[in-house]
Amino acid sequence: MTGIDDSDELRGAYVADAGDDAPGVALYHAWWGLNDDVKAYADRLAGAGFSVLAPDMFGGEVAATIEAADRLSSSADEDRCKAISLAAVDRLAARQGAPEGIGVVGFSFGAAWAIWAPTQREHIAATVVYYGTWVGSVLGKASVPVLGHFAEDDPYETAETVTEFEQGLRDAGRDADIHRYPVTGHWFAEPSRDAYRAEVASIAFDRTVAFLQRRLAGTLRPD
Repeated sequence: MTGIDDSDELRGAYVADAGDDAPGVALYHAWWGLNDDVKAYADRLAGAGFSVLAPDMFGGEVAATIEAADRLSSSADEDRCKAISLAAVDRLAARQGAPEGIGVVGFSFGAAWAIWAPTQREHIAATVVYYGTWVGSVLGKASVPVLGHFAEDDPYETAETVTEFEQGLRDAGRDADIHRYPVTGHWFAEPSRDAYRAEVASIAFDRTVAFLQRRLAGTLRPD
């Protein structure tokens, strides 16, 4: 992705480029910030043929502990996070020659923005969330399909909340492909965390790539 601008919203963003004609994916980080796990995931998506833009919601700050991450996410300005999440989508959509449809992927804290962003941008064609939900009326304000990856044992996203999220999507008439992975906990797809499960993370990643390929392939711009 050439010529990434240095706007306030995209300052510090991580770019993993598969070419300006590749489908675009905005990647929203977990409450740790824009850490090496997010960058490695972006690189893997680029290797699968997507141009990825991972914005920094926390102004360069990265947490290593739950306590520090909680402080970072709790102090984040909601309006600024909204602006940052949409700036990434808009930058991807502005590329000449690329498919019109954009994918959004979010981990935990970032999942909320991956759910919310399609309510603001019609060119978002697919949402992927890792162990993060949003319930209520927001689910009826967009129509894009959702792929969800959730842990079996997760105090942050309980089985009841995941079921409510899935049902809310279906009640809104949206396609929902929700996976619950046995013997996993929150952060199972993040290599730096003790909860990481490589085999499960690989399955979830392969499902994500297939989902994005399927959902973004038919969104070529008209000549």
